[in-house]
Amino acid sequence: MAERISSAALVGCTGLVGSNILATLTSLSSHPTVHAIARRDLPTSSANLRPIIDSDSSKWPSRLQSLSPTPSIFLSGLGTTRLQAGSFEAQRKIDYDLNLSLAKAAKESGVRVYILISSAGVSSKSLFPYSKMKAELDEAVQELGFPHTILVKPGLLLGTRMDSRPPEAFFRAIAKGLGAISKAWLTDWWAQDADVIGRAAVAAGMQCVEGKRKEGVWVVSQSDILRLGRTEWKGEK
Repeated sequence: MAERISSAALVGCTGLVGSNILATLTSLSSHPTVHAIARRDLPTSSANLRPIIDSDSSKWPSRLQSLSPTPSIFLSGLGTTRLQAGSFEAQRKIDYDLNLSLAKAAKESGVRVYILISSAGVSSKSLFPYSKMKAELDEAVQELGFPHTILVKPGLLLGTRMDSRPPEAFFRAIAKGLGAISKAWLTDWWAQDADVIGRAAVAAGMQCVEGKRKEGVWVVSQSDILRLGRTEWKGEK
């Protein structure tokens, strides 16, 4: 019988995609133990959910390393906006520095499957600081050498979020309208629903744990997200 996810650890679980990853993990039929690391109480509960609440995020890597047994997978949907952080430098401390510290802690703990919610179209040569930072993080976590590194790269995130910047909210409204009149085919190539992204991230992790993917780096593109999280998604048998 193929191995299944026995336990998972997750950061960024209160965000748009992270909250959907959390909902997907807690709904799996195998009922894996889900360790959700967050700054504040989670707006959900489940018999298999083990919240780790600590307002001091600098302690998160050590909290992750203290988990026993070692989680089957570690997923990060962690990120903030420049507006929320107050400056790009403060944003980088979360989006890059904290993410990388957590990835290193996971690797040192023996986690075999690492999943990062990245973004489509980022480049380390970009003139845009955010795009450049995201690409640099992609490269840094790959260098850690997890047996399985999964980079999930959605386009525009569709779903309700309170921290949308006006331009982002504008394009989200356009995508929602186009999707409604075209049964999604006008938006699938550039925008994906957060619940589909969340399921795709979990599905990719499940395939690695179950030995269905060769070791190495797996870049989950927008088309892969739709396939894993919508077309093929059946949860667990």
